[in-house]
Amino acid sequence: MSKYFINSDFMLRSEAAMELYHHHAEHQPIIDYHCHLVPQQIAENIQFRDITQLWLVDGNYGDHYKWRAMRANGVPEDYITGGKHSSWETFSKWAETVPYTMRNPLYHWTHLELSRVFGINKLLCPATAREIFEECNAKLATPEFRGQALIRKFGVEVVCTTDDPADDLRYHKQIAEHPFGTKVIPAWRPDKAMAIENPTTYKAYIDKLGEAAGMEIRSFSDLIDALQKRHNFFASMGCKLSDHGLETFYADDYTQAEVEAIYKKVLAGKAPSEEELGKFRSAFLHDMAAMDAKAGWAQQFHVGAIRNNNSKMFGLIGPDTGYDAIHDLPMAAAGHRFFDRLASEDALAKTILYCLNPKDNEVMMTMAYTFNDGSFPGKMQFGSGWWFLDQEIGMRRQIDALSVLGLLSRFVGMLTDSRSFISYPRHEYFRRILCDVLGKDIKDGKLPVSELNFLGKMVEDISYNNAKNYFNF
Repeated sequence: MSKYFINSDFMLRSEAAMELYHHHAEHQPIIDYHCHLVPQQIAENIQFRDITQLWLVDGNYGDHYKWRAMRANGVPEDYITGGKHSSWETFSKWAETVPYTMRNPLYHWTHLELSRVFGINKLLCPATAREIFEECNAKLATPEFRGQALIRKFGVEVVCTTDDPADDLRYHKQIAEHPFGTKVIPAWRPDKAMAIENPTTYKAYIDKLGEAAGMEIRSFSDLIDALQKRHNFFASMGCKLSDHGLETFYADDYTQAEVEAIYKKVLAGKAPSEEELGKFRSAFLHDMAAMDAKAGWAQQFHVGAIRNNNSKMFGLIGPDTGYDAIHDLPMAAAGHRFFDRLASEDALAKTILYCLNPKDNEVMMTMAYTFNDGSFPGKMQFGSGWWFLDQEIGMRRQIDALSVLGLLSRFVGMLTDSRSFISYPRHEYFRRILCDVLGKDIKDGKLPVSELNFLGKMVEDISYNNAKNYFNF
């Protein structure tokens, strides 16, 4: 047995699992079709100041998973987002926390990243913290550890960032003009164009969107026209997929006149009622989905987060700082109605559904598969474990739900959903879990060992081929 915790057979508990991973999954390229890497940092080939910036605190893009763990371990906020302590002091607080993360995915991710990125196989704890800090920092000072090199290191073929319709995509243009071996493509995220609950913020956004589209947006029909212009522009930049972050699905009845009236009310500075919110969101999402279908894009729906729940900390440090959680709104009826409208109009694009509440795994899985139409293998997908479910148990439960209610073999596989340049070991983590699941089934006699070659091809497809074919990259 290897002396290292993160060894070549990490998480592979059978000979079949080892065979599947080492011969079929391990060396497949990566298609990261949904992430939150900052295009400017890619274009400028960022050189990180130190491991603290890369791992813990990078302006507004720190690691919220680690922040939550540090807070739970009694680390004062000054060390996390306060900016009052040195990089070493912040890192040392994380090193103190790591041993307490055993059985949390952070324990695996931390040591996978140390091993795969930096070649460090020591366990991070207070006794090893200074040595690891200095070794990482020395490597980060070299060209081999700049942003683009870190992406290339993991064989990443395609990266899809997450971009607002008003974005000019200047950094995507810059990357395309100076290619570095990985294709970087924008992905369409129009959430702000739907966010009418705050009229003041919304009006400012509409002005920005109108400027980008070169038109005044005075009505809902103008809004859709402006978004179509931007959609066309994104397509010209290689975009092939959209993404929506929702609490639940929306499929209320509405008329065009009602939606126009709601839009004008909001632009006049008046907050919409709950009924008006439902109608507007239903109309907006329908039109966005139809736009994607017409363009031949795939669409993604991330459903089930309740955000910014700690009002005190929201006031102190703002949104997206680790105070979001799993929601529990019902989604089956509205989701089926939403997709049924699109299917009835022949306007249903390839679709991937992600849920944040594990109680909805089977709900989302059966919802997706209700609308497969035979036009493309795996057209409707139940996506990988997302956010709080992006861990071993969450991945295994997602694989099980997909397997028993659909076709695991057609799954488009893993993504990072991350702002980190070194989160690509999560693909390895997923692939190891996938191979372990299949290997155990072979060991238990649930799958025939005679079909190991077919299962190997299935692993290759889930790791890489299915995503490549699905998105037509």
